[in-house]
Amino acid sequence: MSDDQARTGPITQTRRTLLAGAGAVGAAVVLAGCGDDDATPGQAPTSGGPPGATATGDAGGGDRDSSAPLARTTDIPVGGGAIYASKGVVITQPEAGQFKAFDPICTHQGCPVSNVDGGTINCTCHNSRFSISDGSVKQGPATKPLAAKEIKVEGDQITLA
Repeated sequence: MSDDQARTGPITQTRRTLLAGAGAVGAAVVLAGCGDDDATPGQAPTSGGPPGATATGDAGGGDRDSSAPLARTTDIPVGGGAIYASKGVVITQPEAGQFKAFDPICTHQGCPVSNVDGGTINCTCHNSRFSISDGSVKQGPATKPLAAKEIKVEGDQITLA
């Protein structure tokens, strides 16, 4: 066959080509699951909050200015909480009028926590659960509590202390 002639038979794939293609697809799927949490603004309050309510926490443009309000007290359901990923905080209300704040990064492998439900702050990466009262581990594999953050409640505004 000369250089000018085209091959007309079926094209065969090598095992190496097929495996490389499958690996590339698998890597794309894994990387798609590692998106930035701040790409979607905030999370919905997840215990006792009204359906469809959201807690964006982005009113200050996404910076961590401690003087800017993080949330209103009415945004945080009693017995639950809200995640403000762009502000780097989870705010909970274990009992009426008692507000707590924690770092939103799971102490197991650094995944961001994903929701507050059933009296716990939950990381769905590996199913660790933390207390909304003190950040202590309620269910592993995490072994260290979430770091507490200082907040101030003035009127109906919650800010970092």
